Amino acid sequence: MSNFVDECGLNVKAGDGGAGCVSFRREAHVDRGGPDGGDGGNGGDIWLVADHNVASLLAFRDYPHRKAQSGKHGSGKRRHGANGSSELVNVPVGTLVKDSAGSVLADLSSSGAKWLAAAGGRGGKGNTRFLSNRRRAPSFAEQGEHGEEQWLNLELKLLADVALVGFPNVGKSTLISRVSAAKPKIADYPFTTLVPNLGVVKGSEEFEMVIADIPGLIEGAADGKGLGHQFLRHVERARVLAILLDLAPYDGRDADSQLEILLRELENYKPELLERPRLLISSKADVAAQDALEGSLKVSAVTGEGVQEMKYKLELLVKEAREAEIKNSEEIVIHRPPPKGISVSREGNIFTVKGRQAERAVALNDLTNIEALEYIQITLERIGVNKALRRAGIRQGDYVQIGELQFDYMDDDEHWID
Repeated sequence: MSNFVDECGLNVKAGDGGAGCVSFRREAHVDRGGPDGGDGGNGGDIWLVADHNVASLLAFRDYPHRKAQSGKHGSGKRRHGANGSSELVNVPVGTLVKDSAGSVLADLSSSGAKWLAAAGGRGGKGNTRFLSNRRRAPSFAEQGEHGEEQWLNLELKLLADVALVGFPNVGKSTLISRVSAAKPKIADYPFTTLVPNLGVVKGSEEFEMVIADIPGLIEGAADGKGLGHQFLRHVERARVLAILLDLAPYDGRDADSQLEILLRELENYKPELLERPRLLISSKADVAAQDALEGSLKVSAVTGEGVQEMKYKLELLVKEAREAEIKNSEEIVIHRPPPKGISVSREGNIFTVKGRQAERAVALNDLTNIEALEYIQITLERIGVNKALRRAGIRQGDYVQIGELQFDYMDDDEHWID
């Protein structure tokens, strides 16, 4: 089984918040001590972090679940619960994060880039927080929020300086093994390479560049033929394209036809790939059955002919591309999903309210408590839930669902929650 994985699913579950505490001071010589319940701790977040030391998504193939620590409950004497520790999940640089519908949520294309994959639940407030002139002895507290949970699809697009592009069996694996320490599988039949191989090539002085051996393309790859899409996406982020043309093709196709088809497939997949710096290489010069394409560099990975010149030309192209990148570089971005407001959906006579503020407002530990119900009613009015329900067309007697709480809607403010 291959140790290179470039697509996987990931389940993230942030930590739940701890519950607030209902407690009152009980000390000698202190008559009717006030509330002293502490708050619950916040649940830990889950962050995806682009790490240049991670090469593939292999770590998620057999273990796709990641969970953060939950917050501790509050206790008496105003002791707050400890916050849960956050979980940092390292992924390769170049990882694209998508939701289950295929929408792109984050593009971690630079080392150190972070994305908040699941926010931890906030800890519940202890009864001390509800003390007011009207409530001298609040006998309720908040439960902690549940941490966010979702399934994500991760997709890796390799970040390489040079991508070797060509038909199957054109000699890409042999070439990368010649110029680097990479040891790809090499055999005399098409589609020997089924996953990309990376090799580090040393150039002049202390210069190094990463070359990716992209599995062979075939005609129709941009339309998904064969494993076209899986292969082509690894070309997207290469700074330079090295297009290999086979001088001894197994199907007899000449170099001109090969170049025409390869450029067409790249254009059909992403037109901007044709604007990428590229070097044309006529491969297998030692067993050539045709002349090298005009303007290309004649190379033999077996005899070493043209290899040093190829490395030199690729080095120049990569240096130019890197310098242009630095000029347009941006600071590392920390991606945070925008906060979601209140929304109301209807199914028959049941109106479901979604939104963190609304769900938090009903997250109390004793919904039979008159003071707690009064607090819920005031809070929902303040954050605009009543207006949202009226705009959605709610009528007296309809049901309202917020989190785990369901109640009858009544226009009479004094009996709004039943």
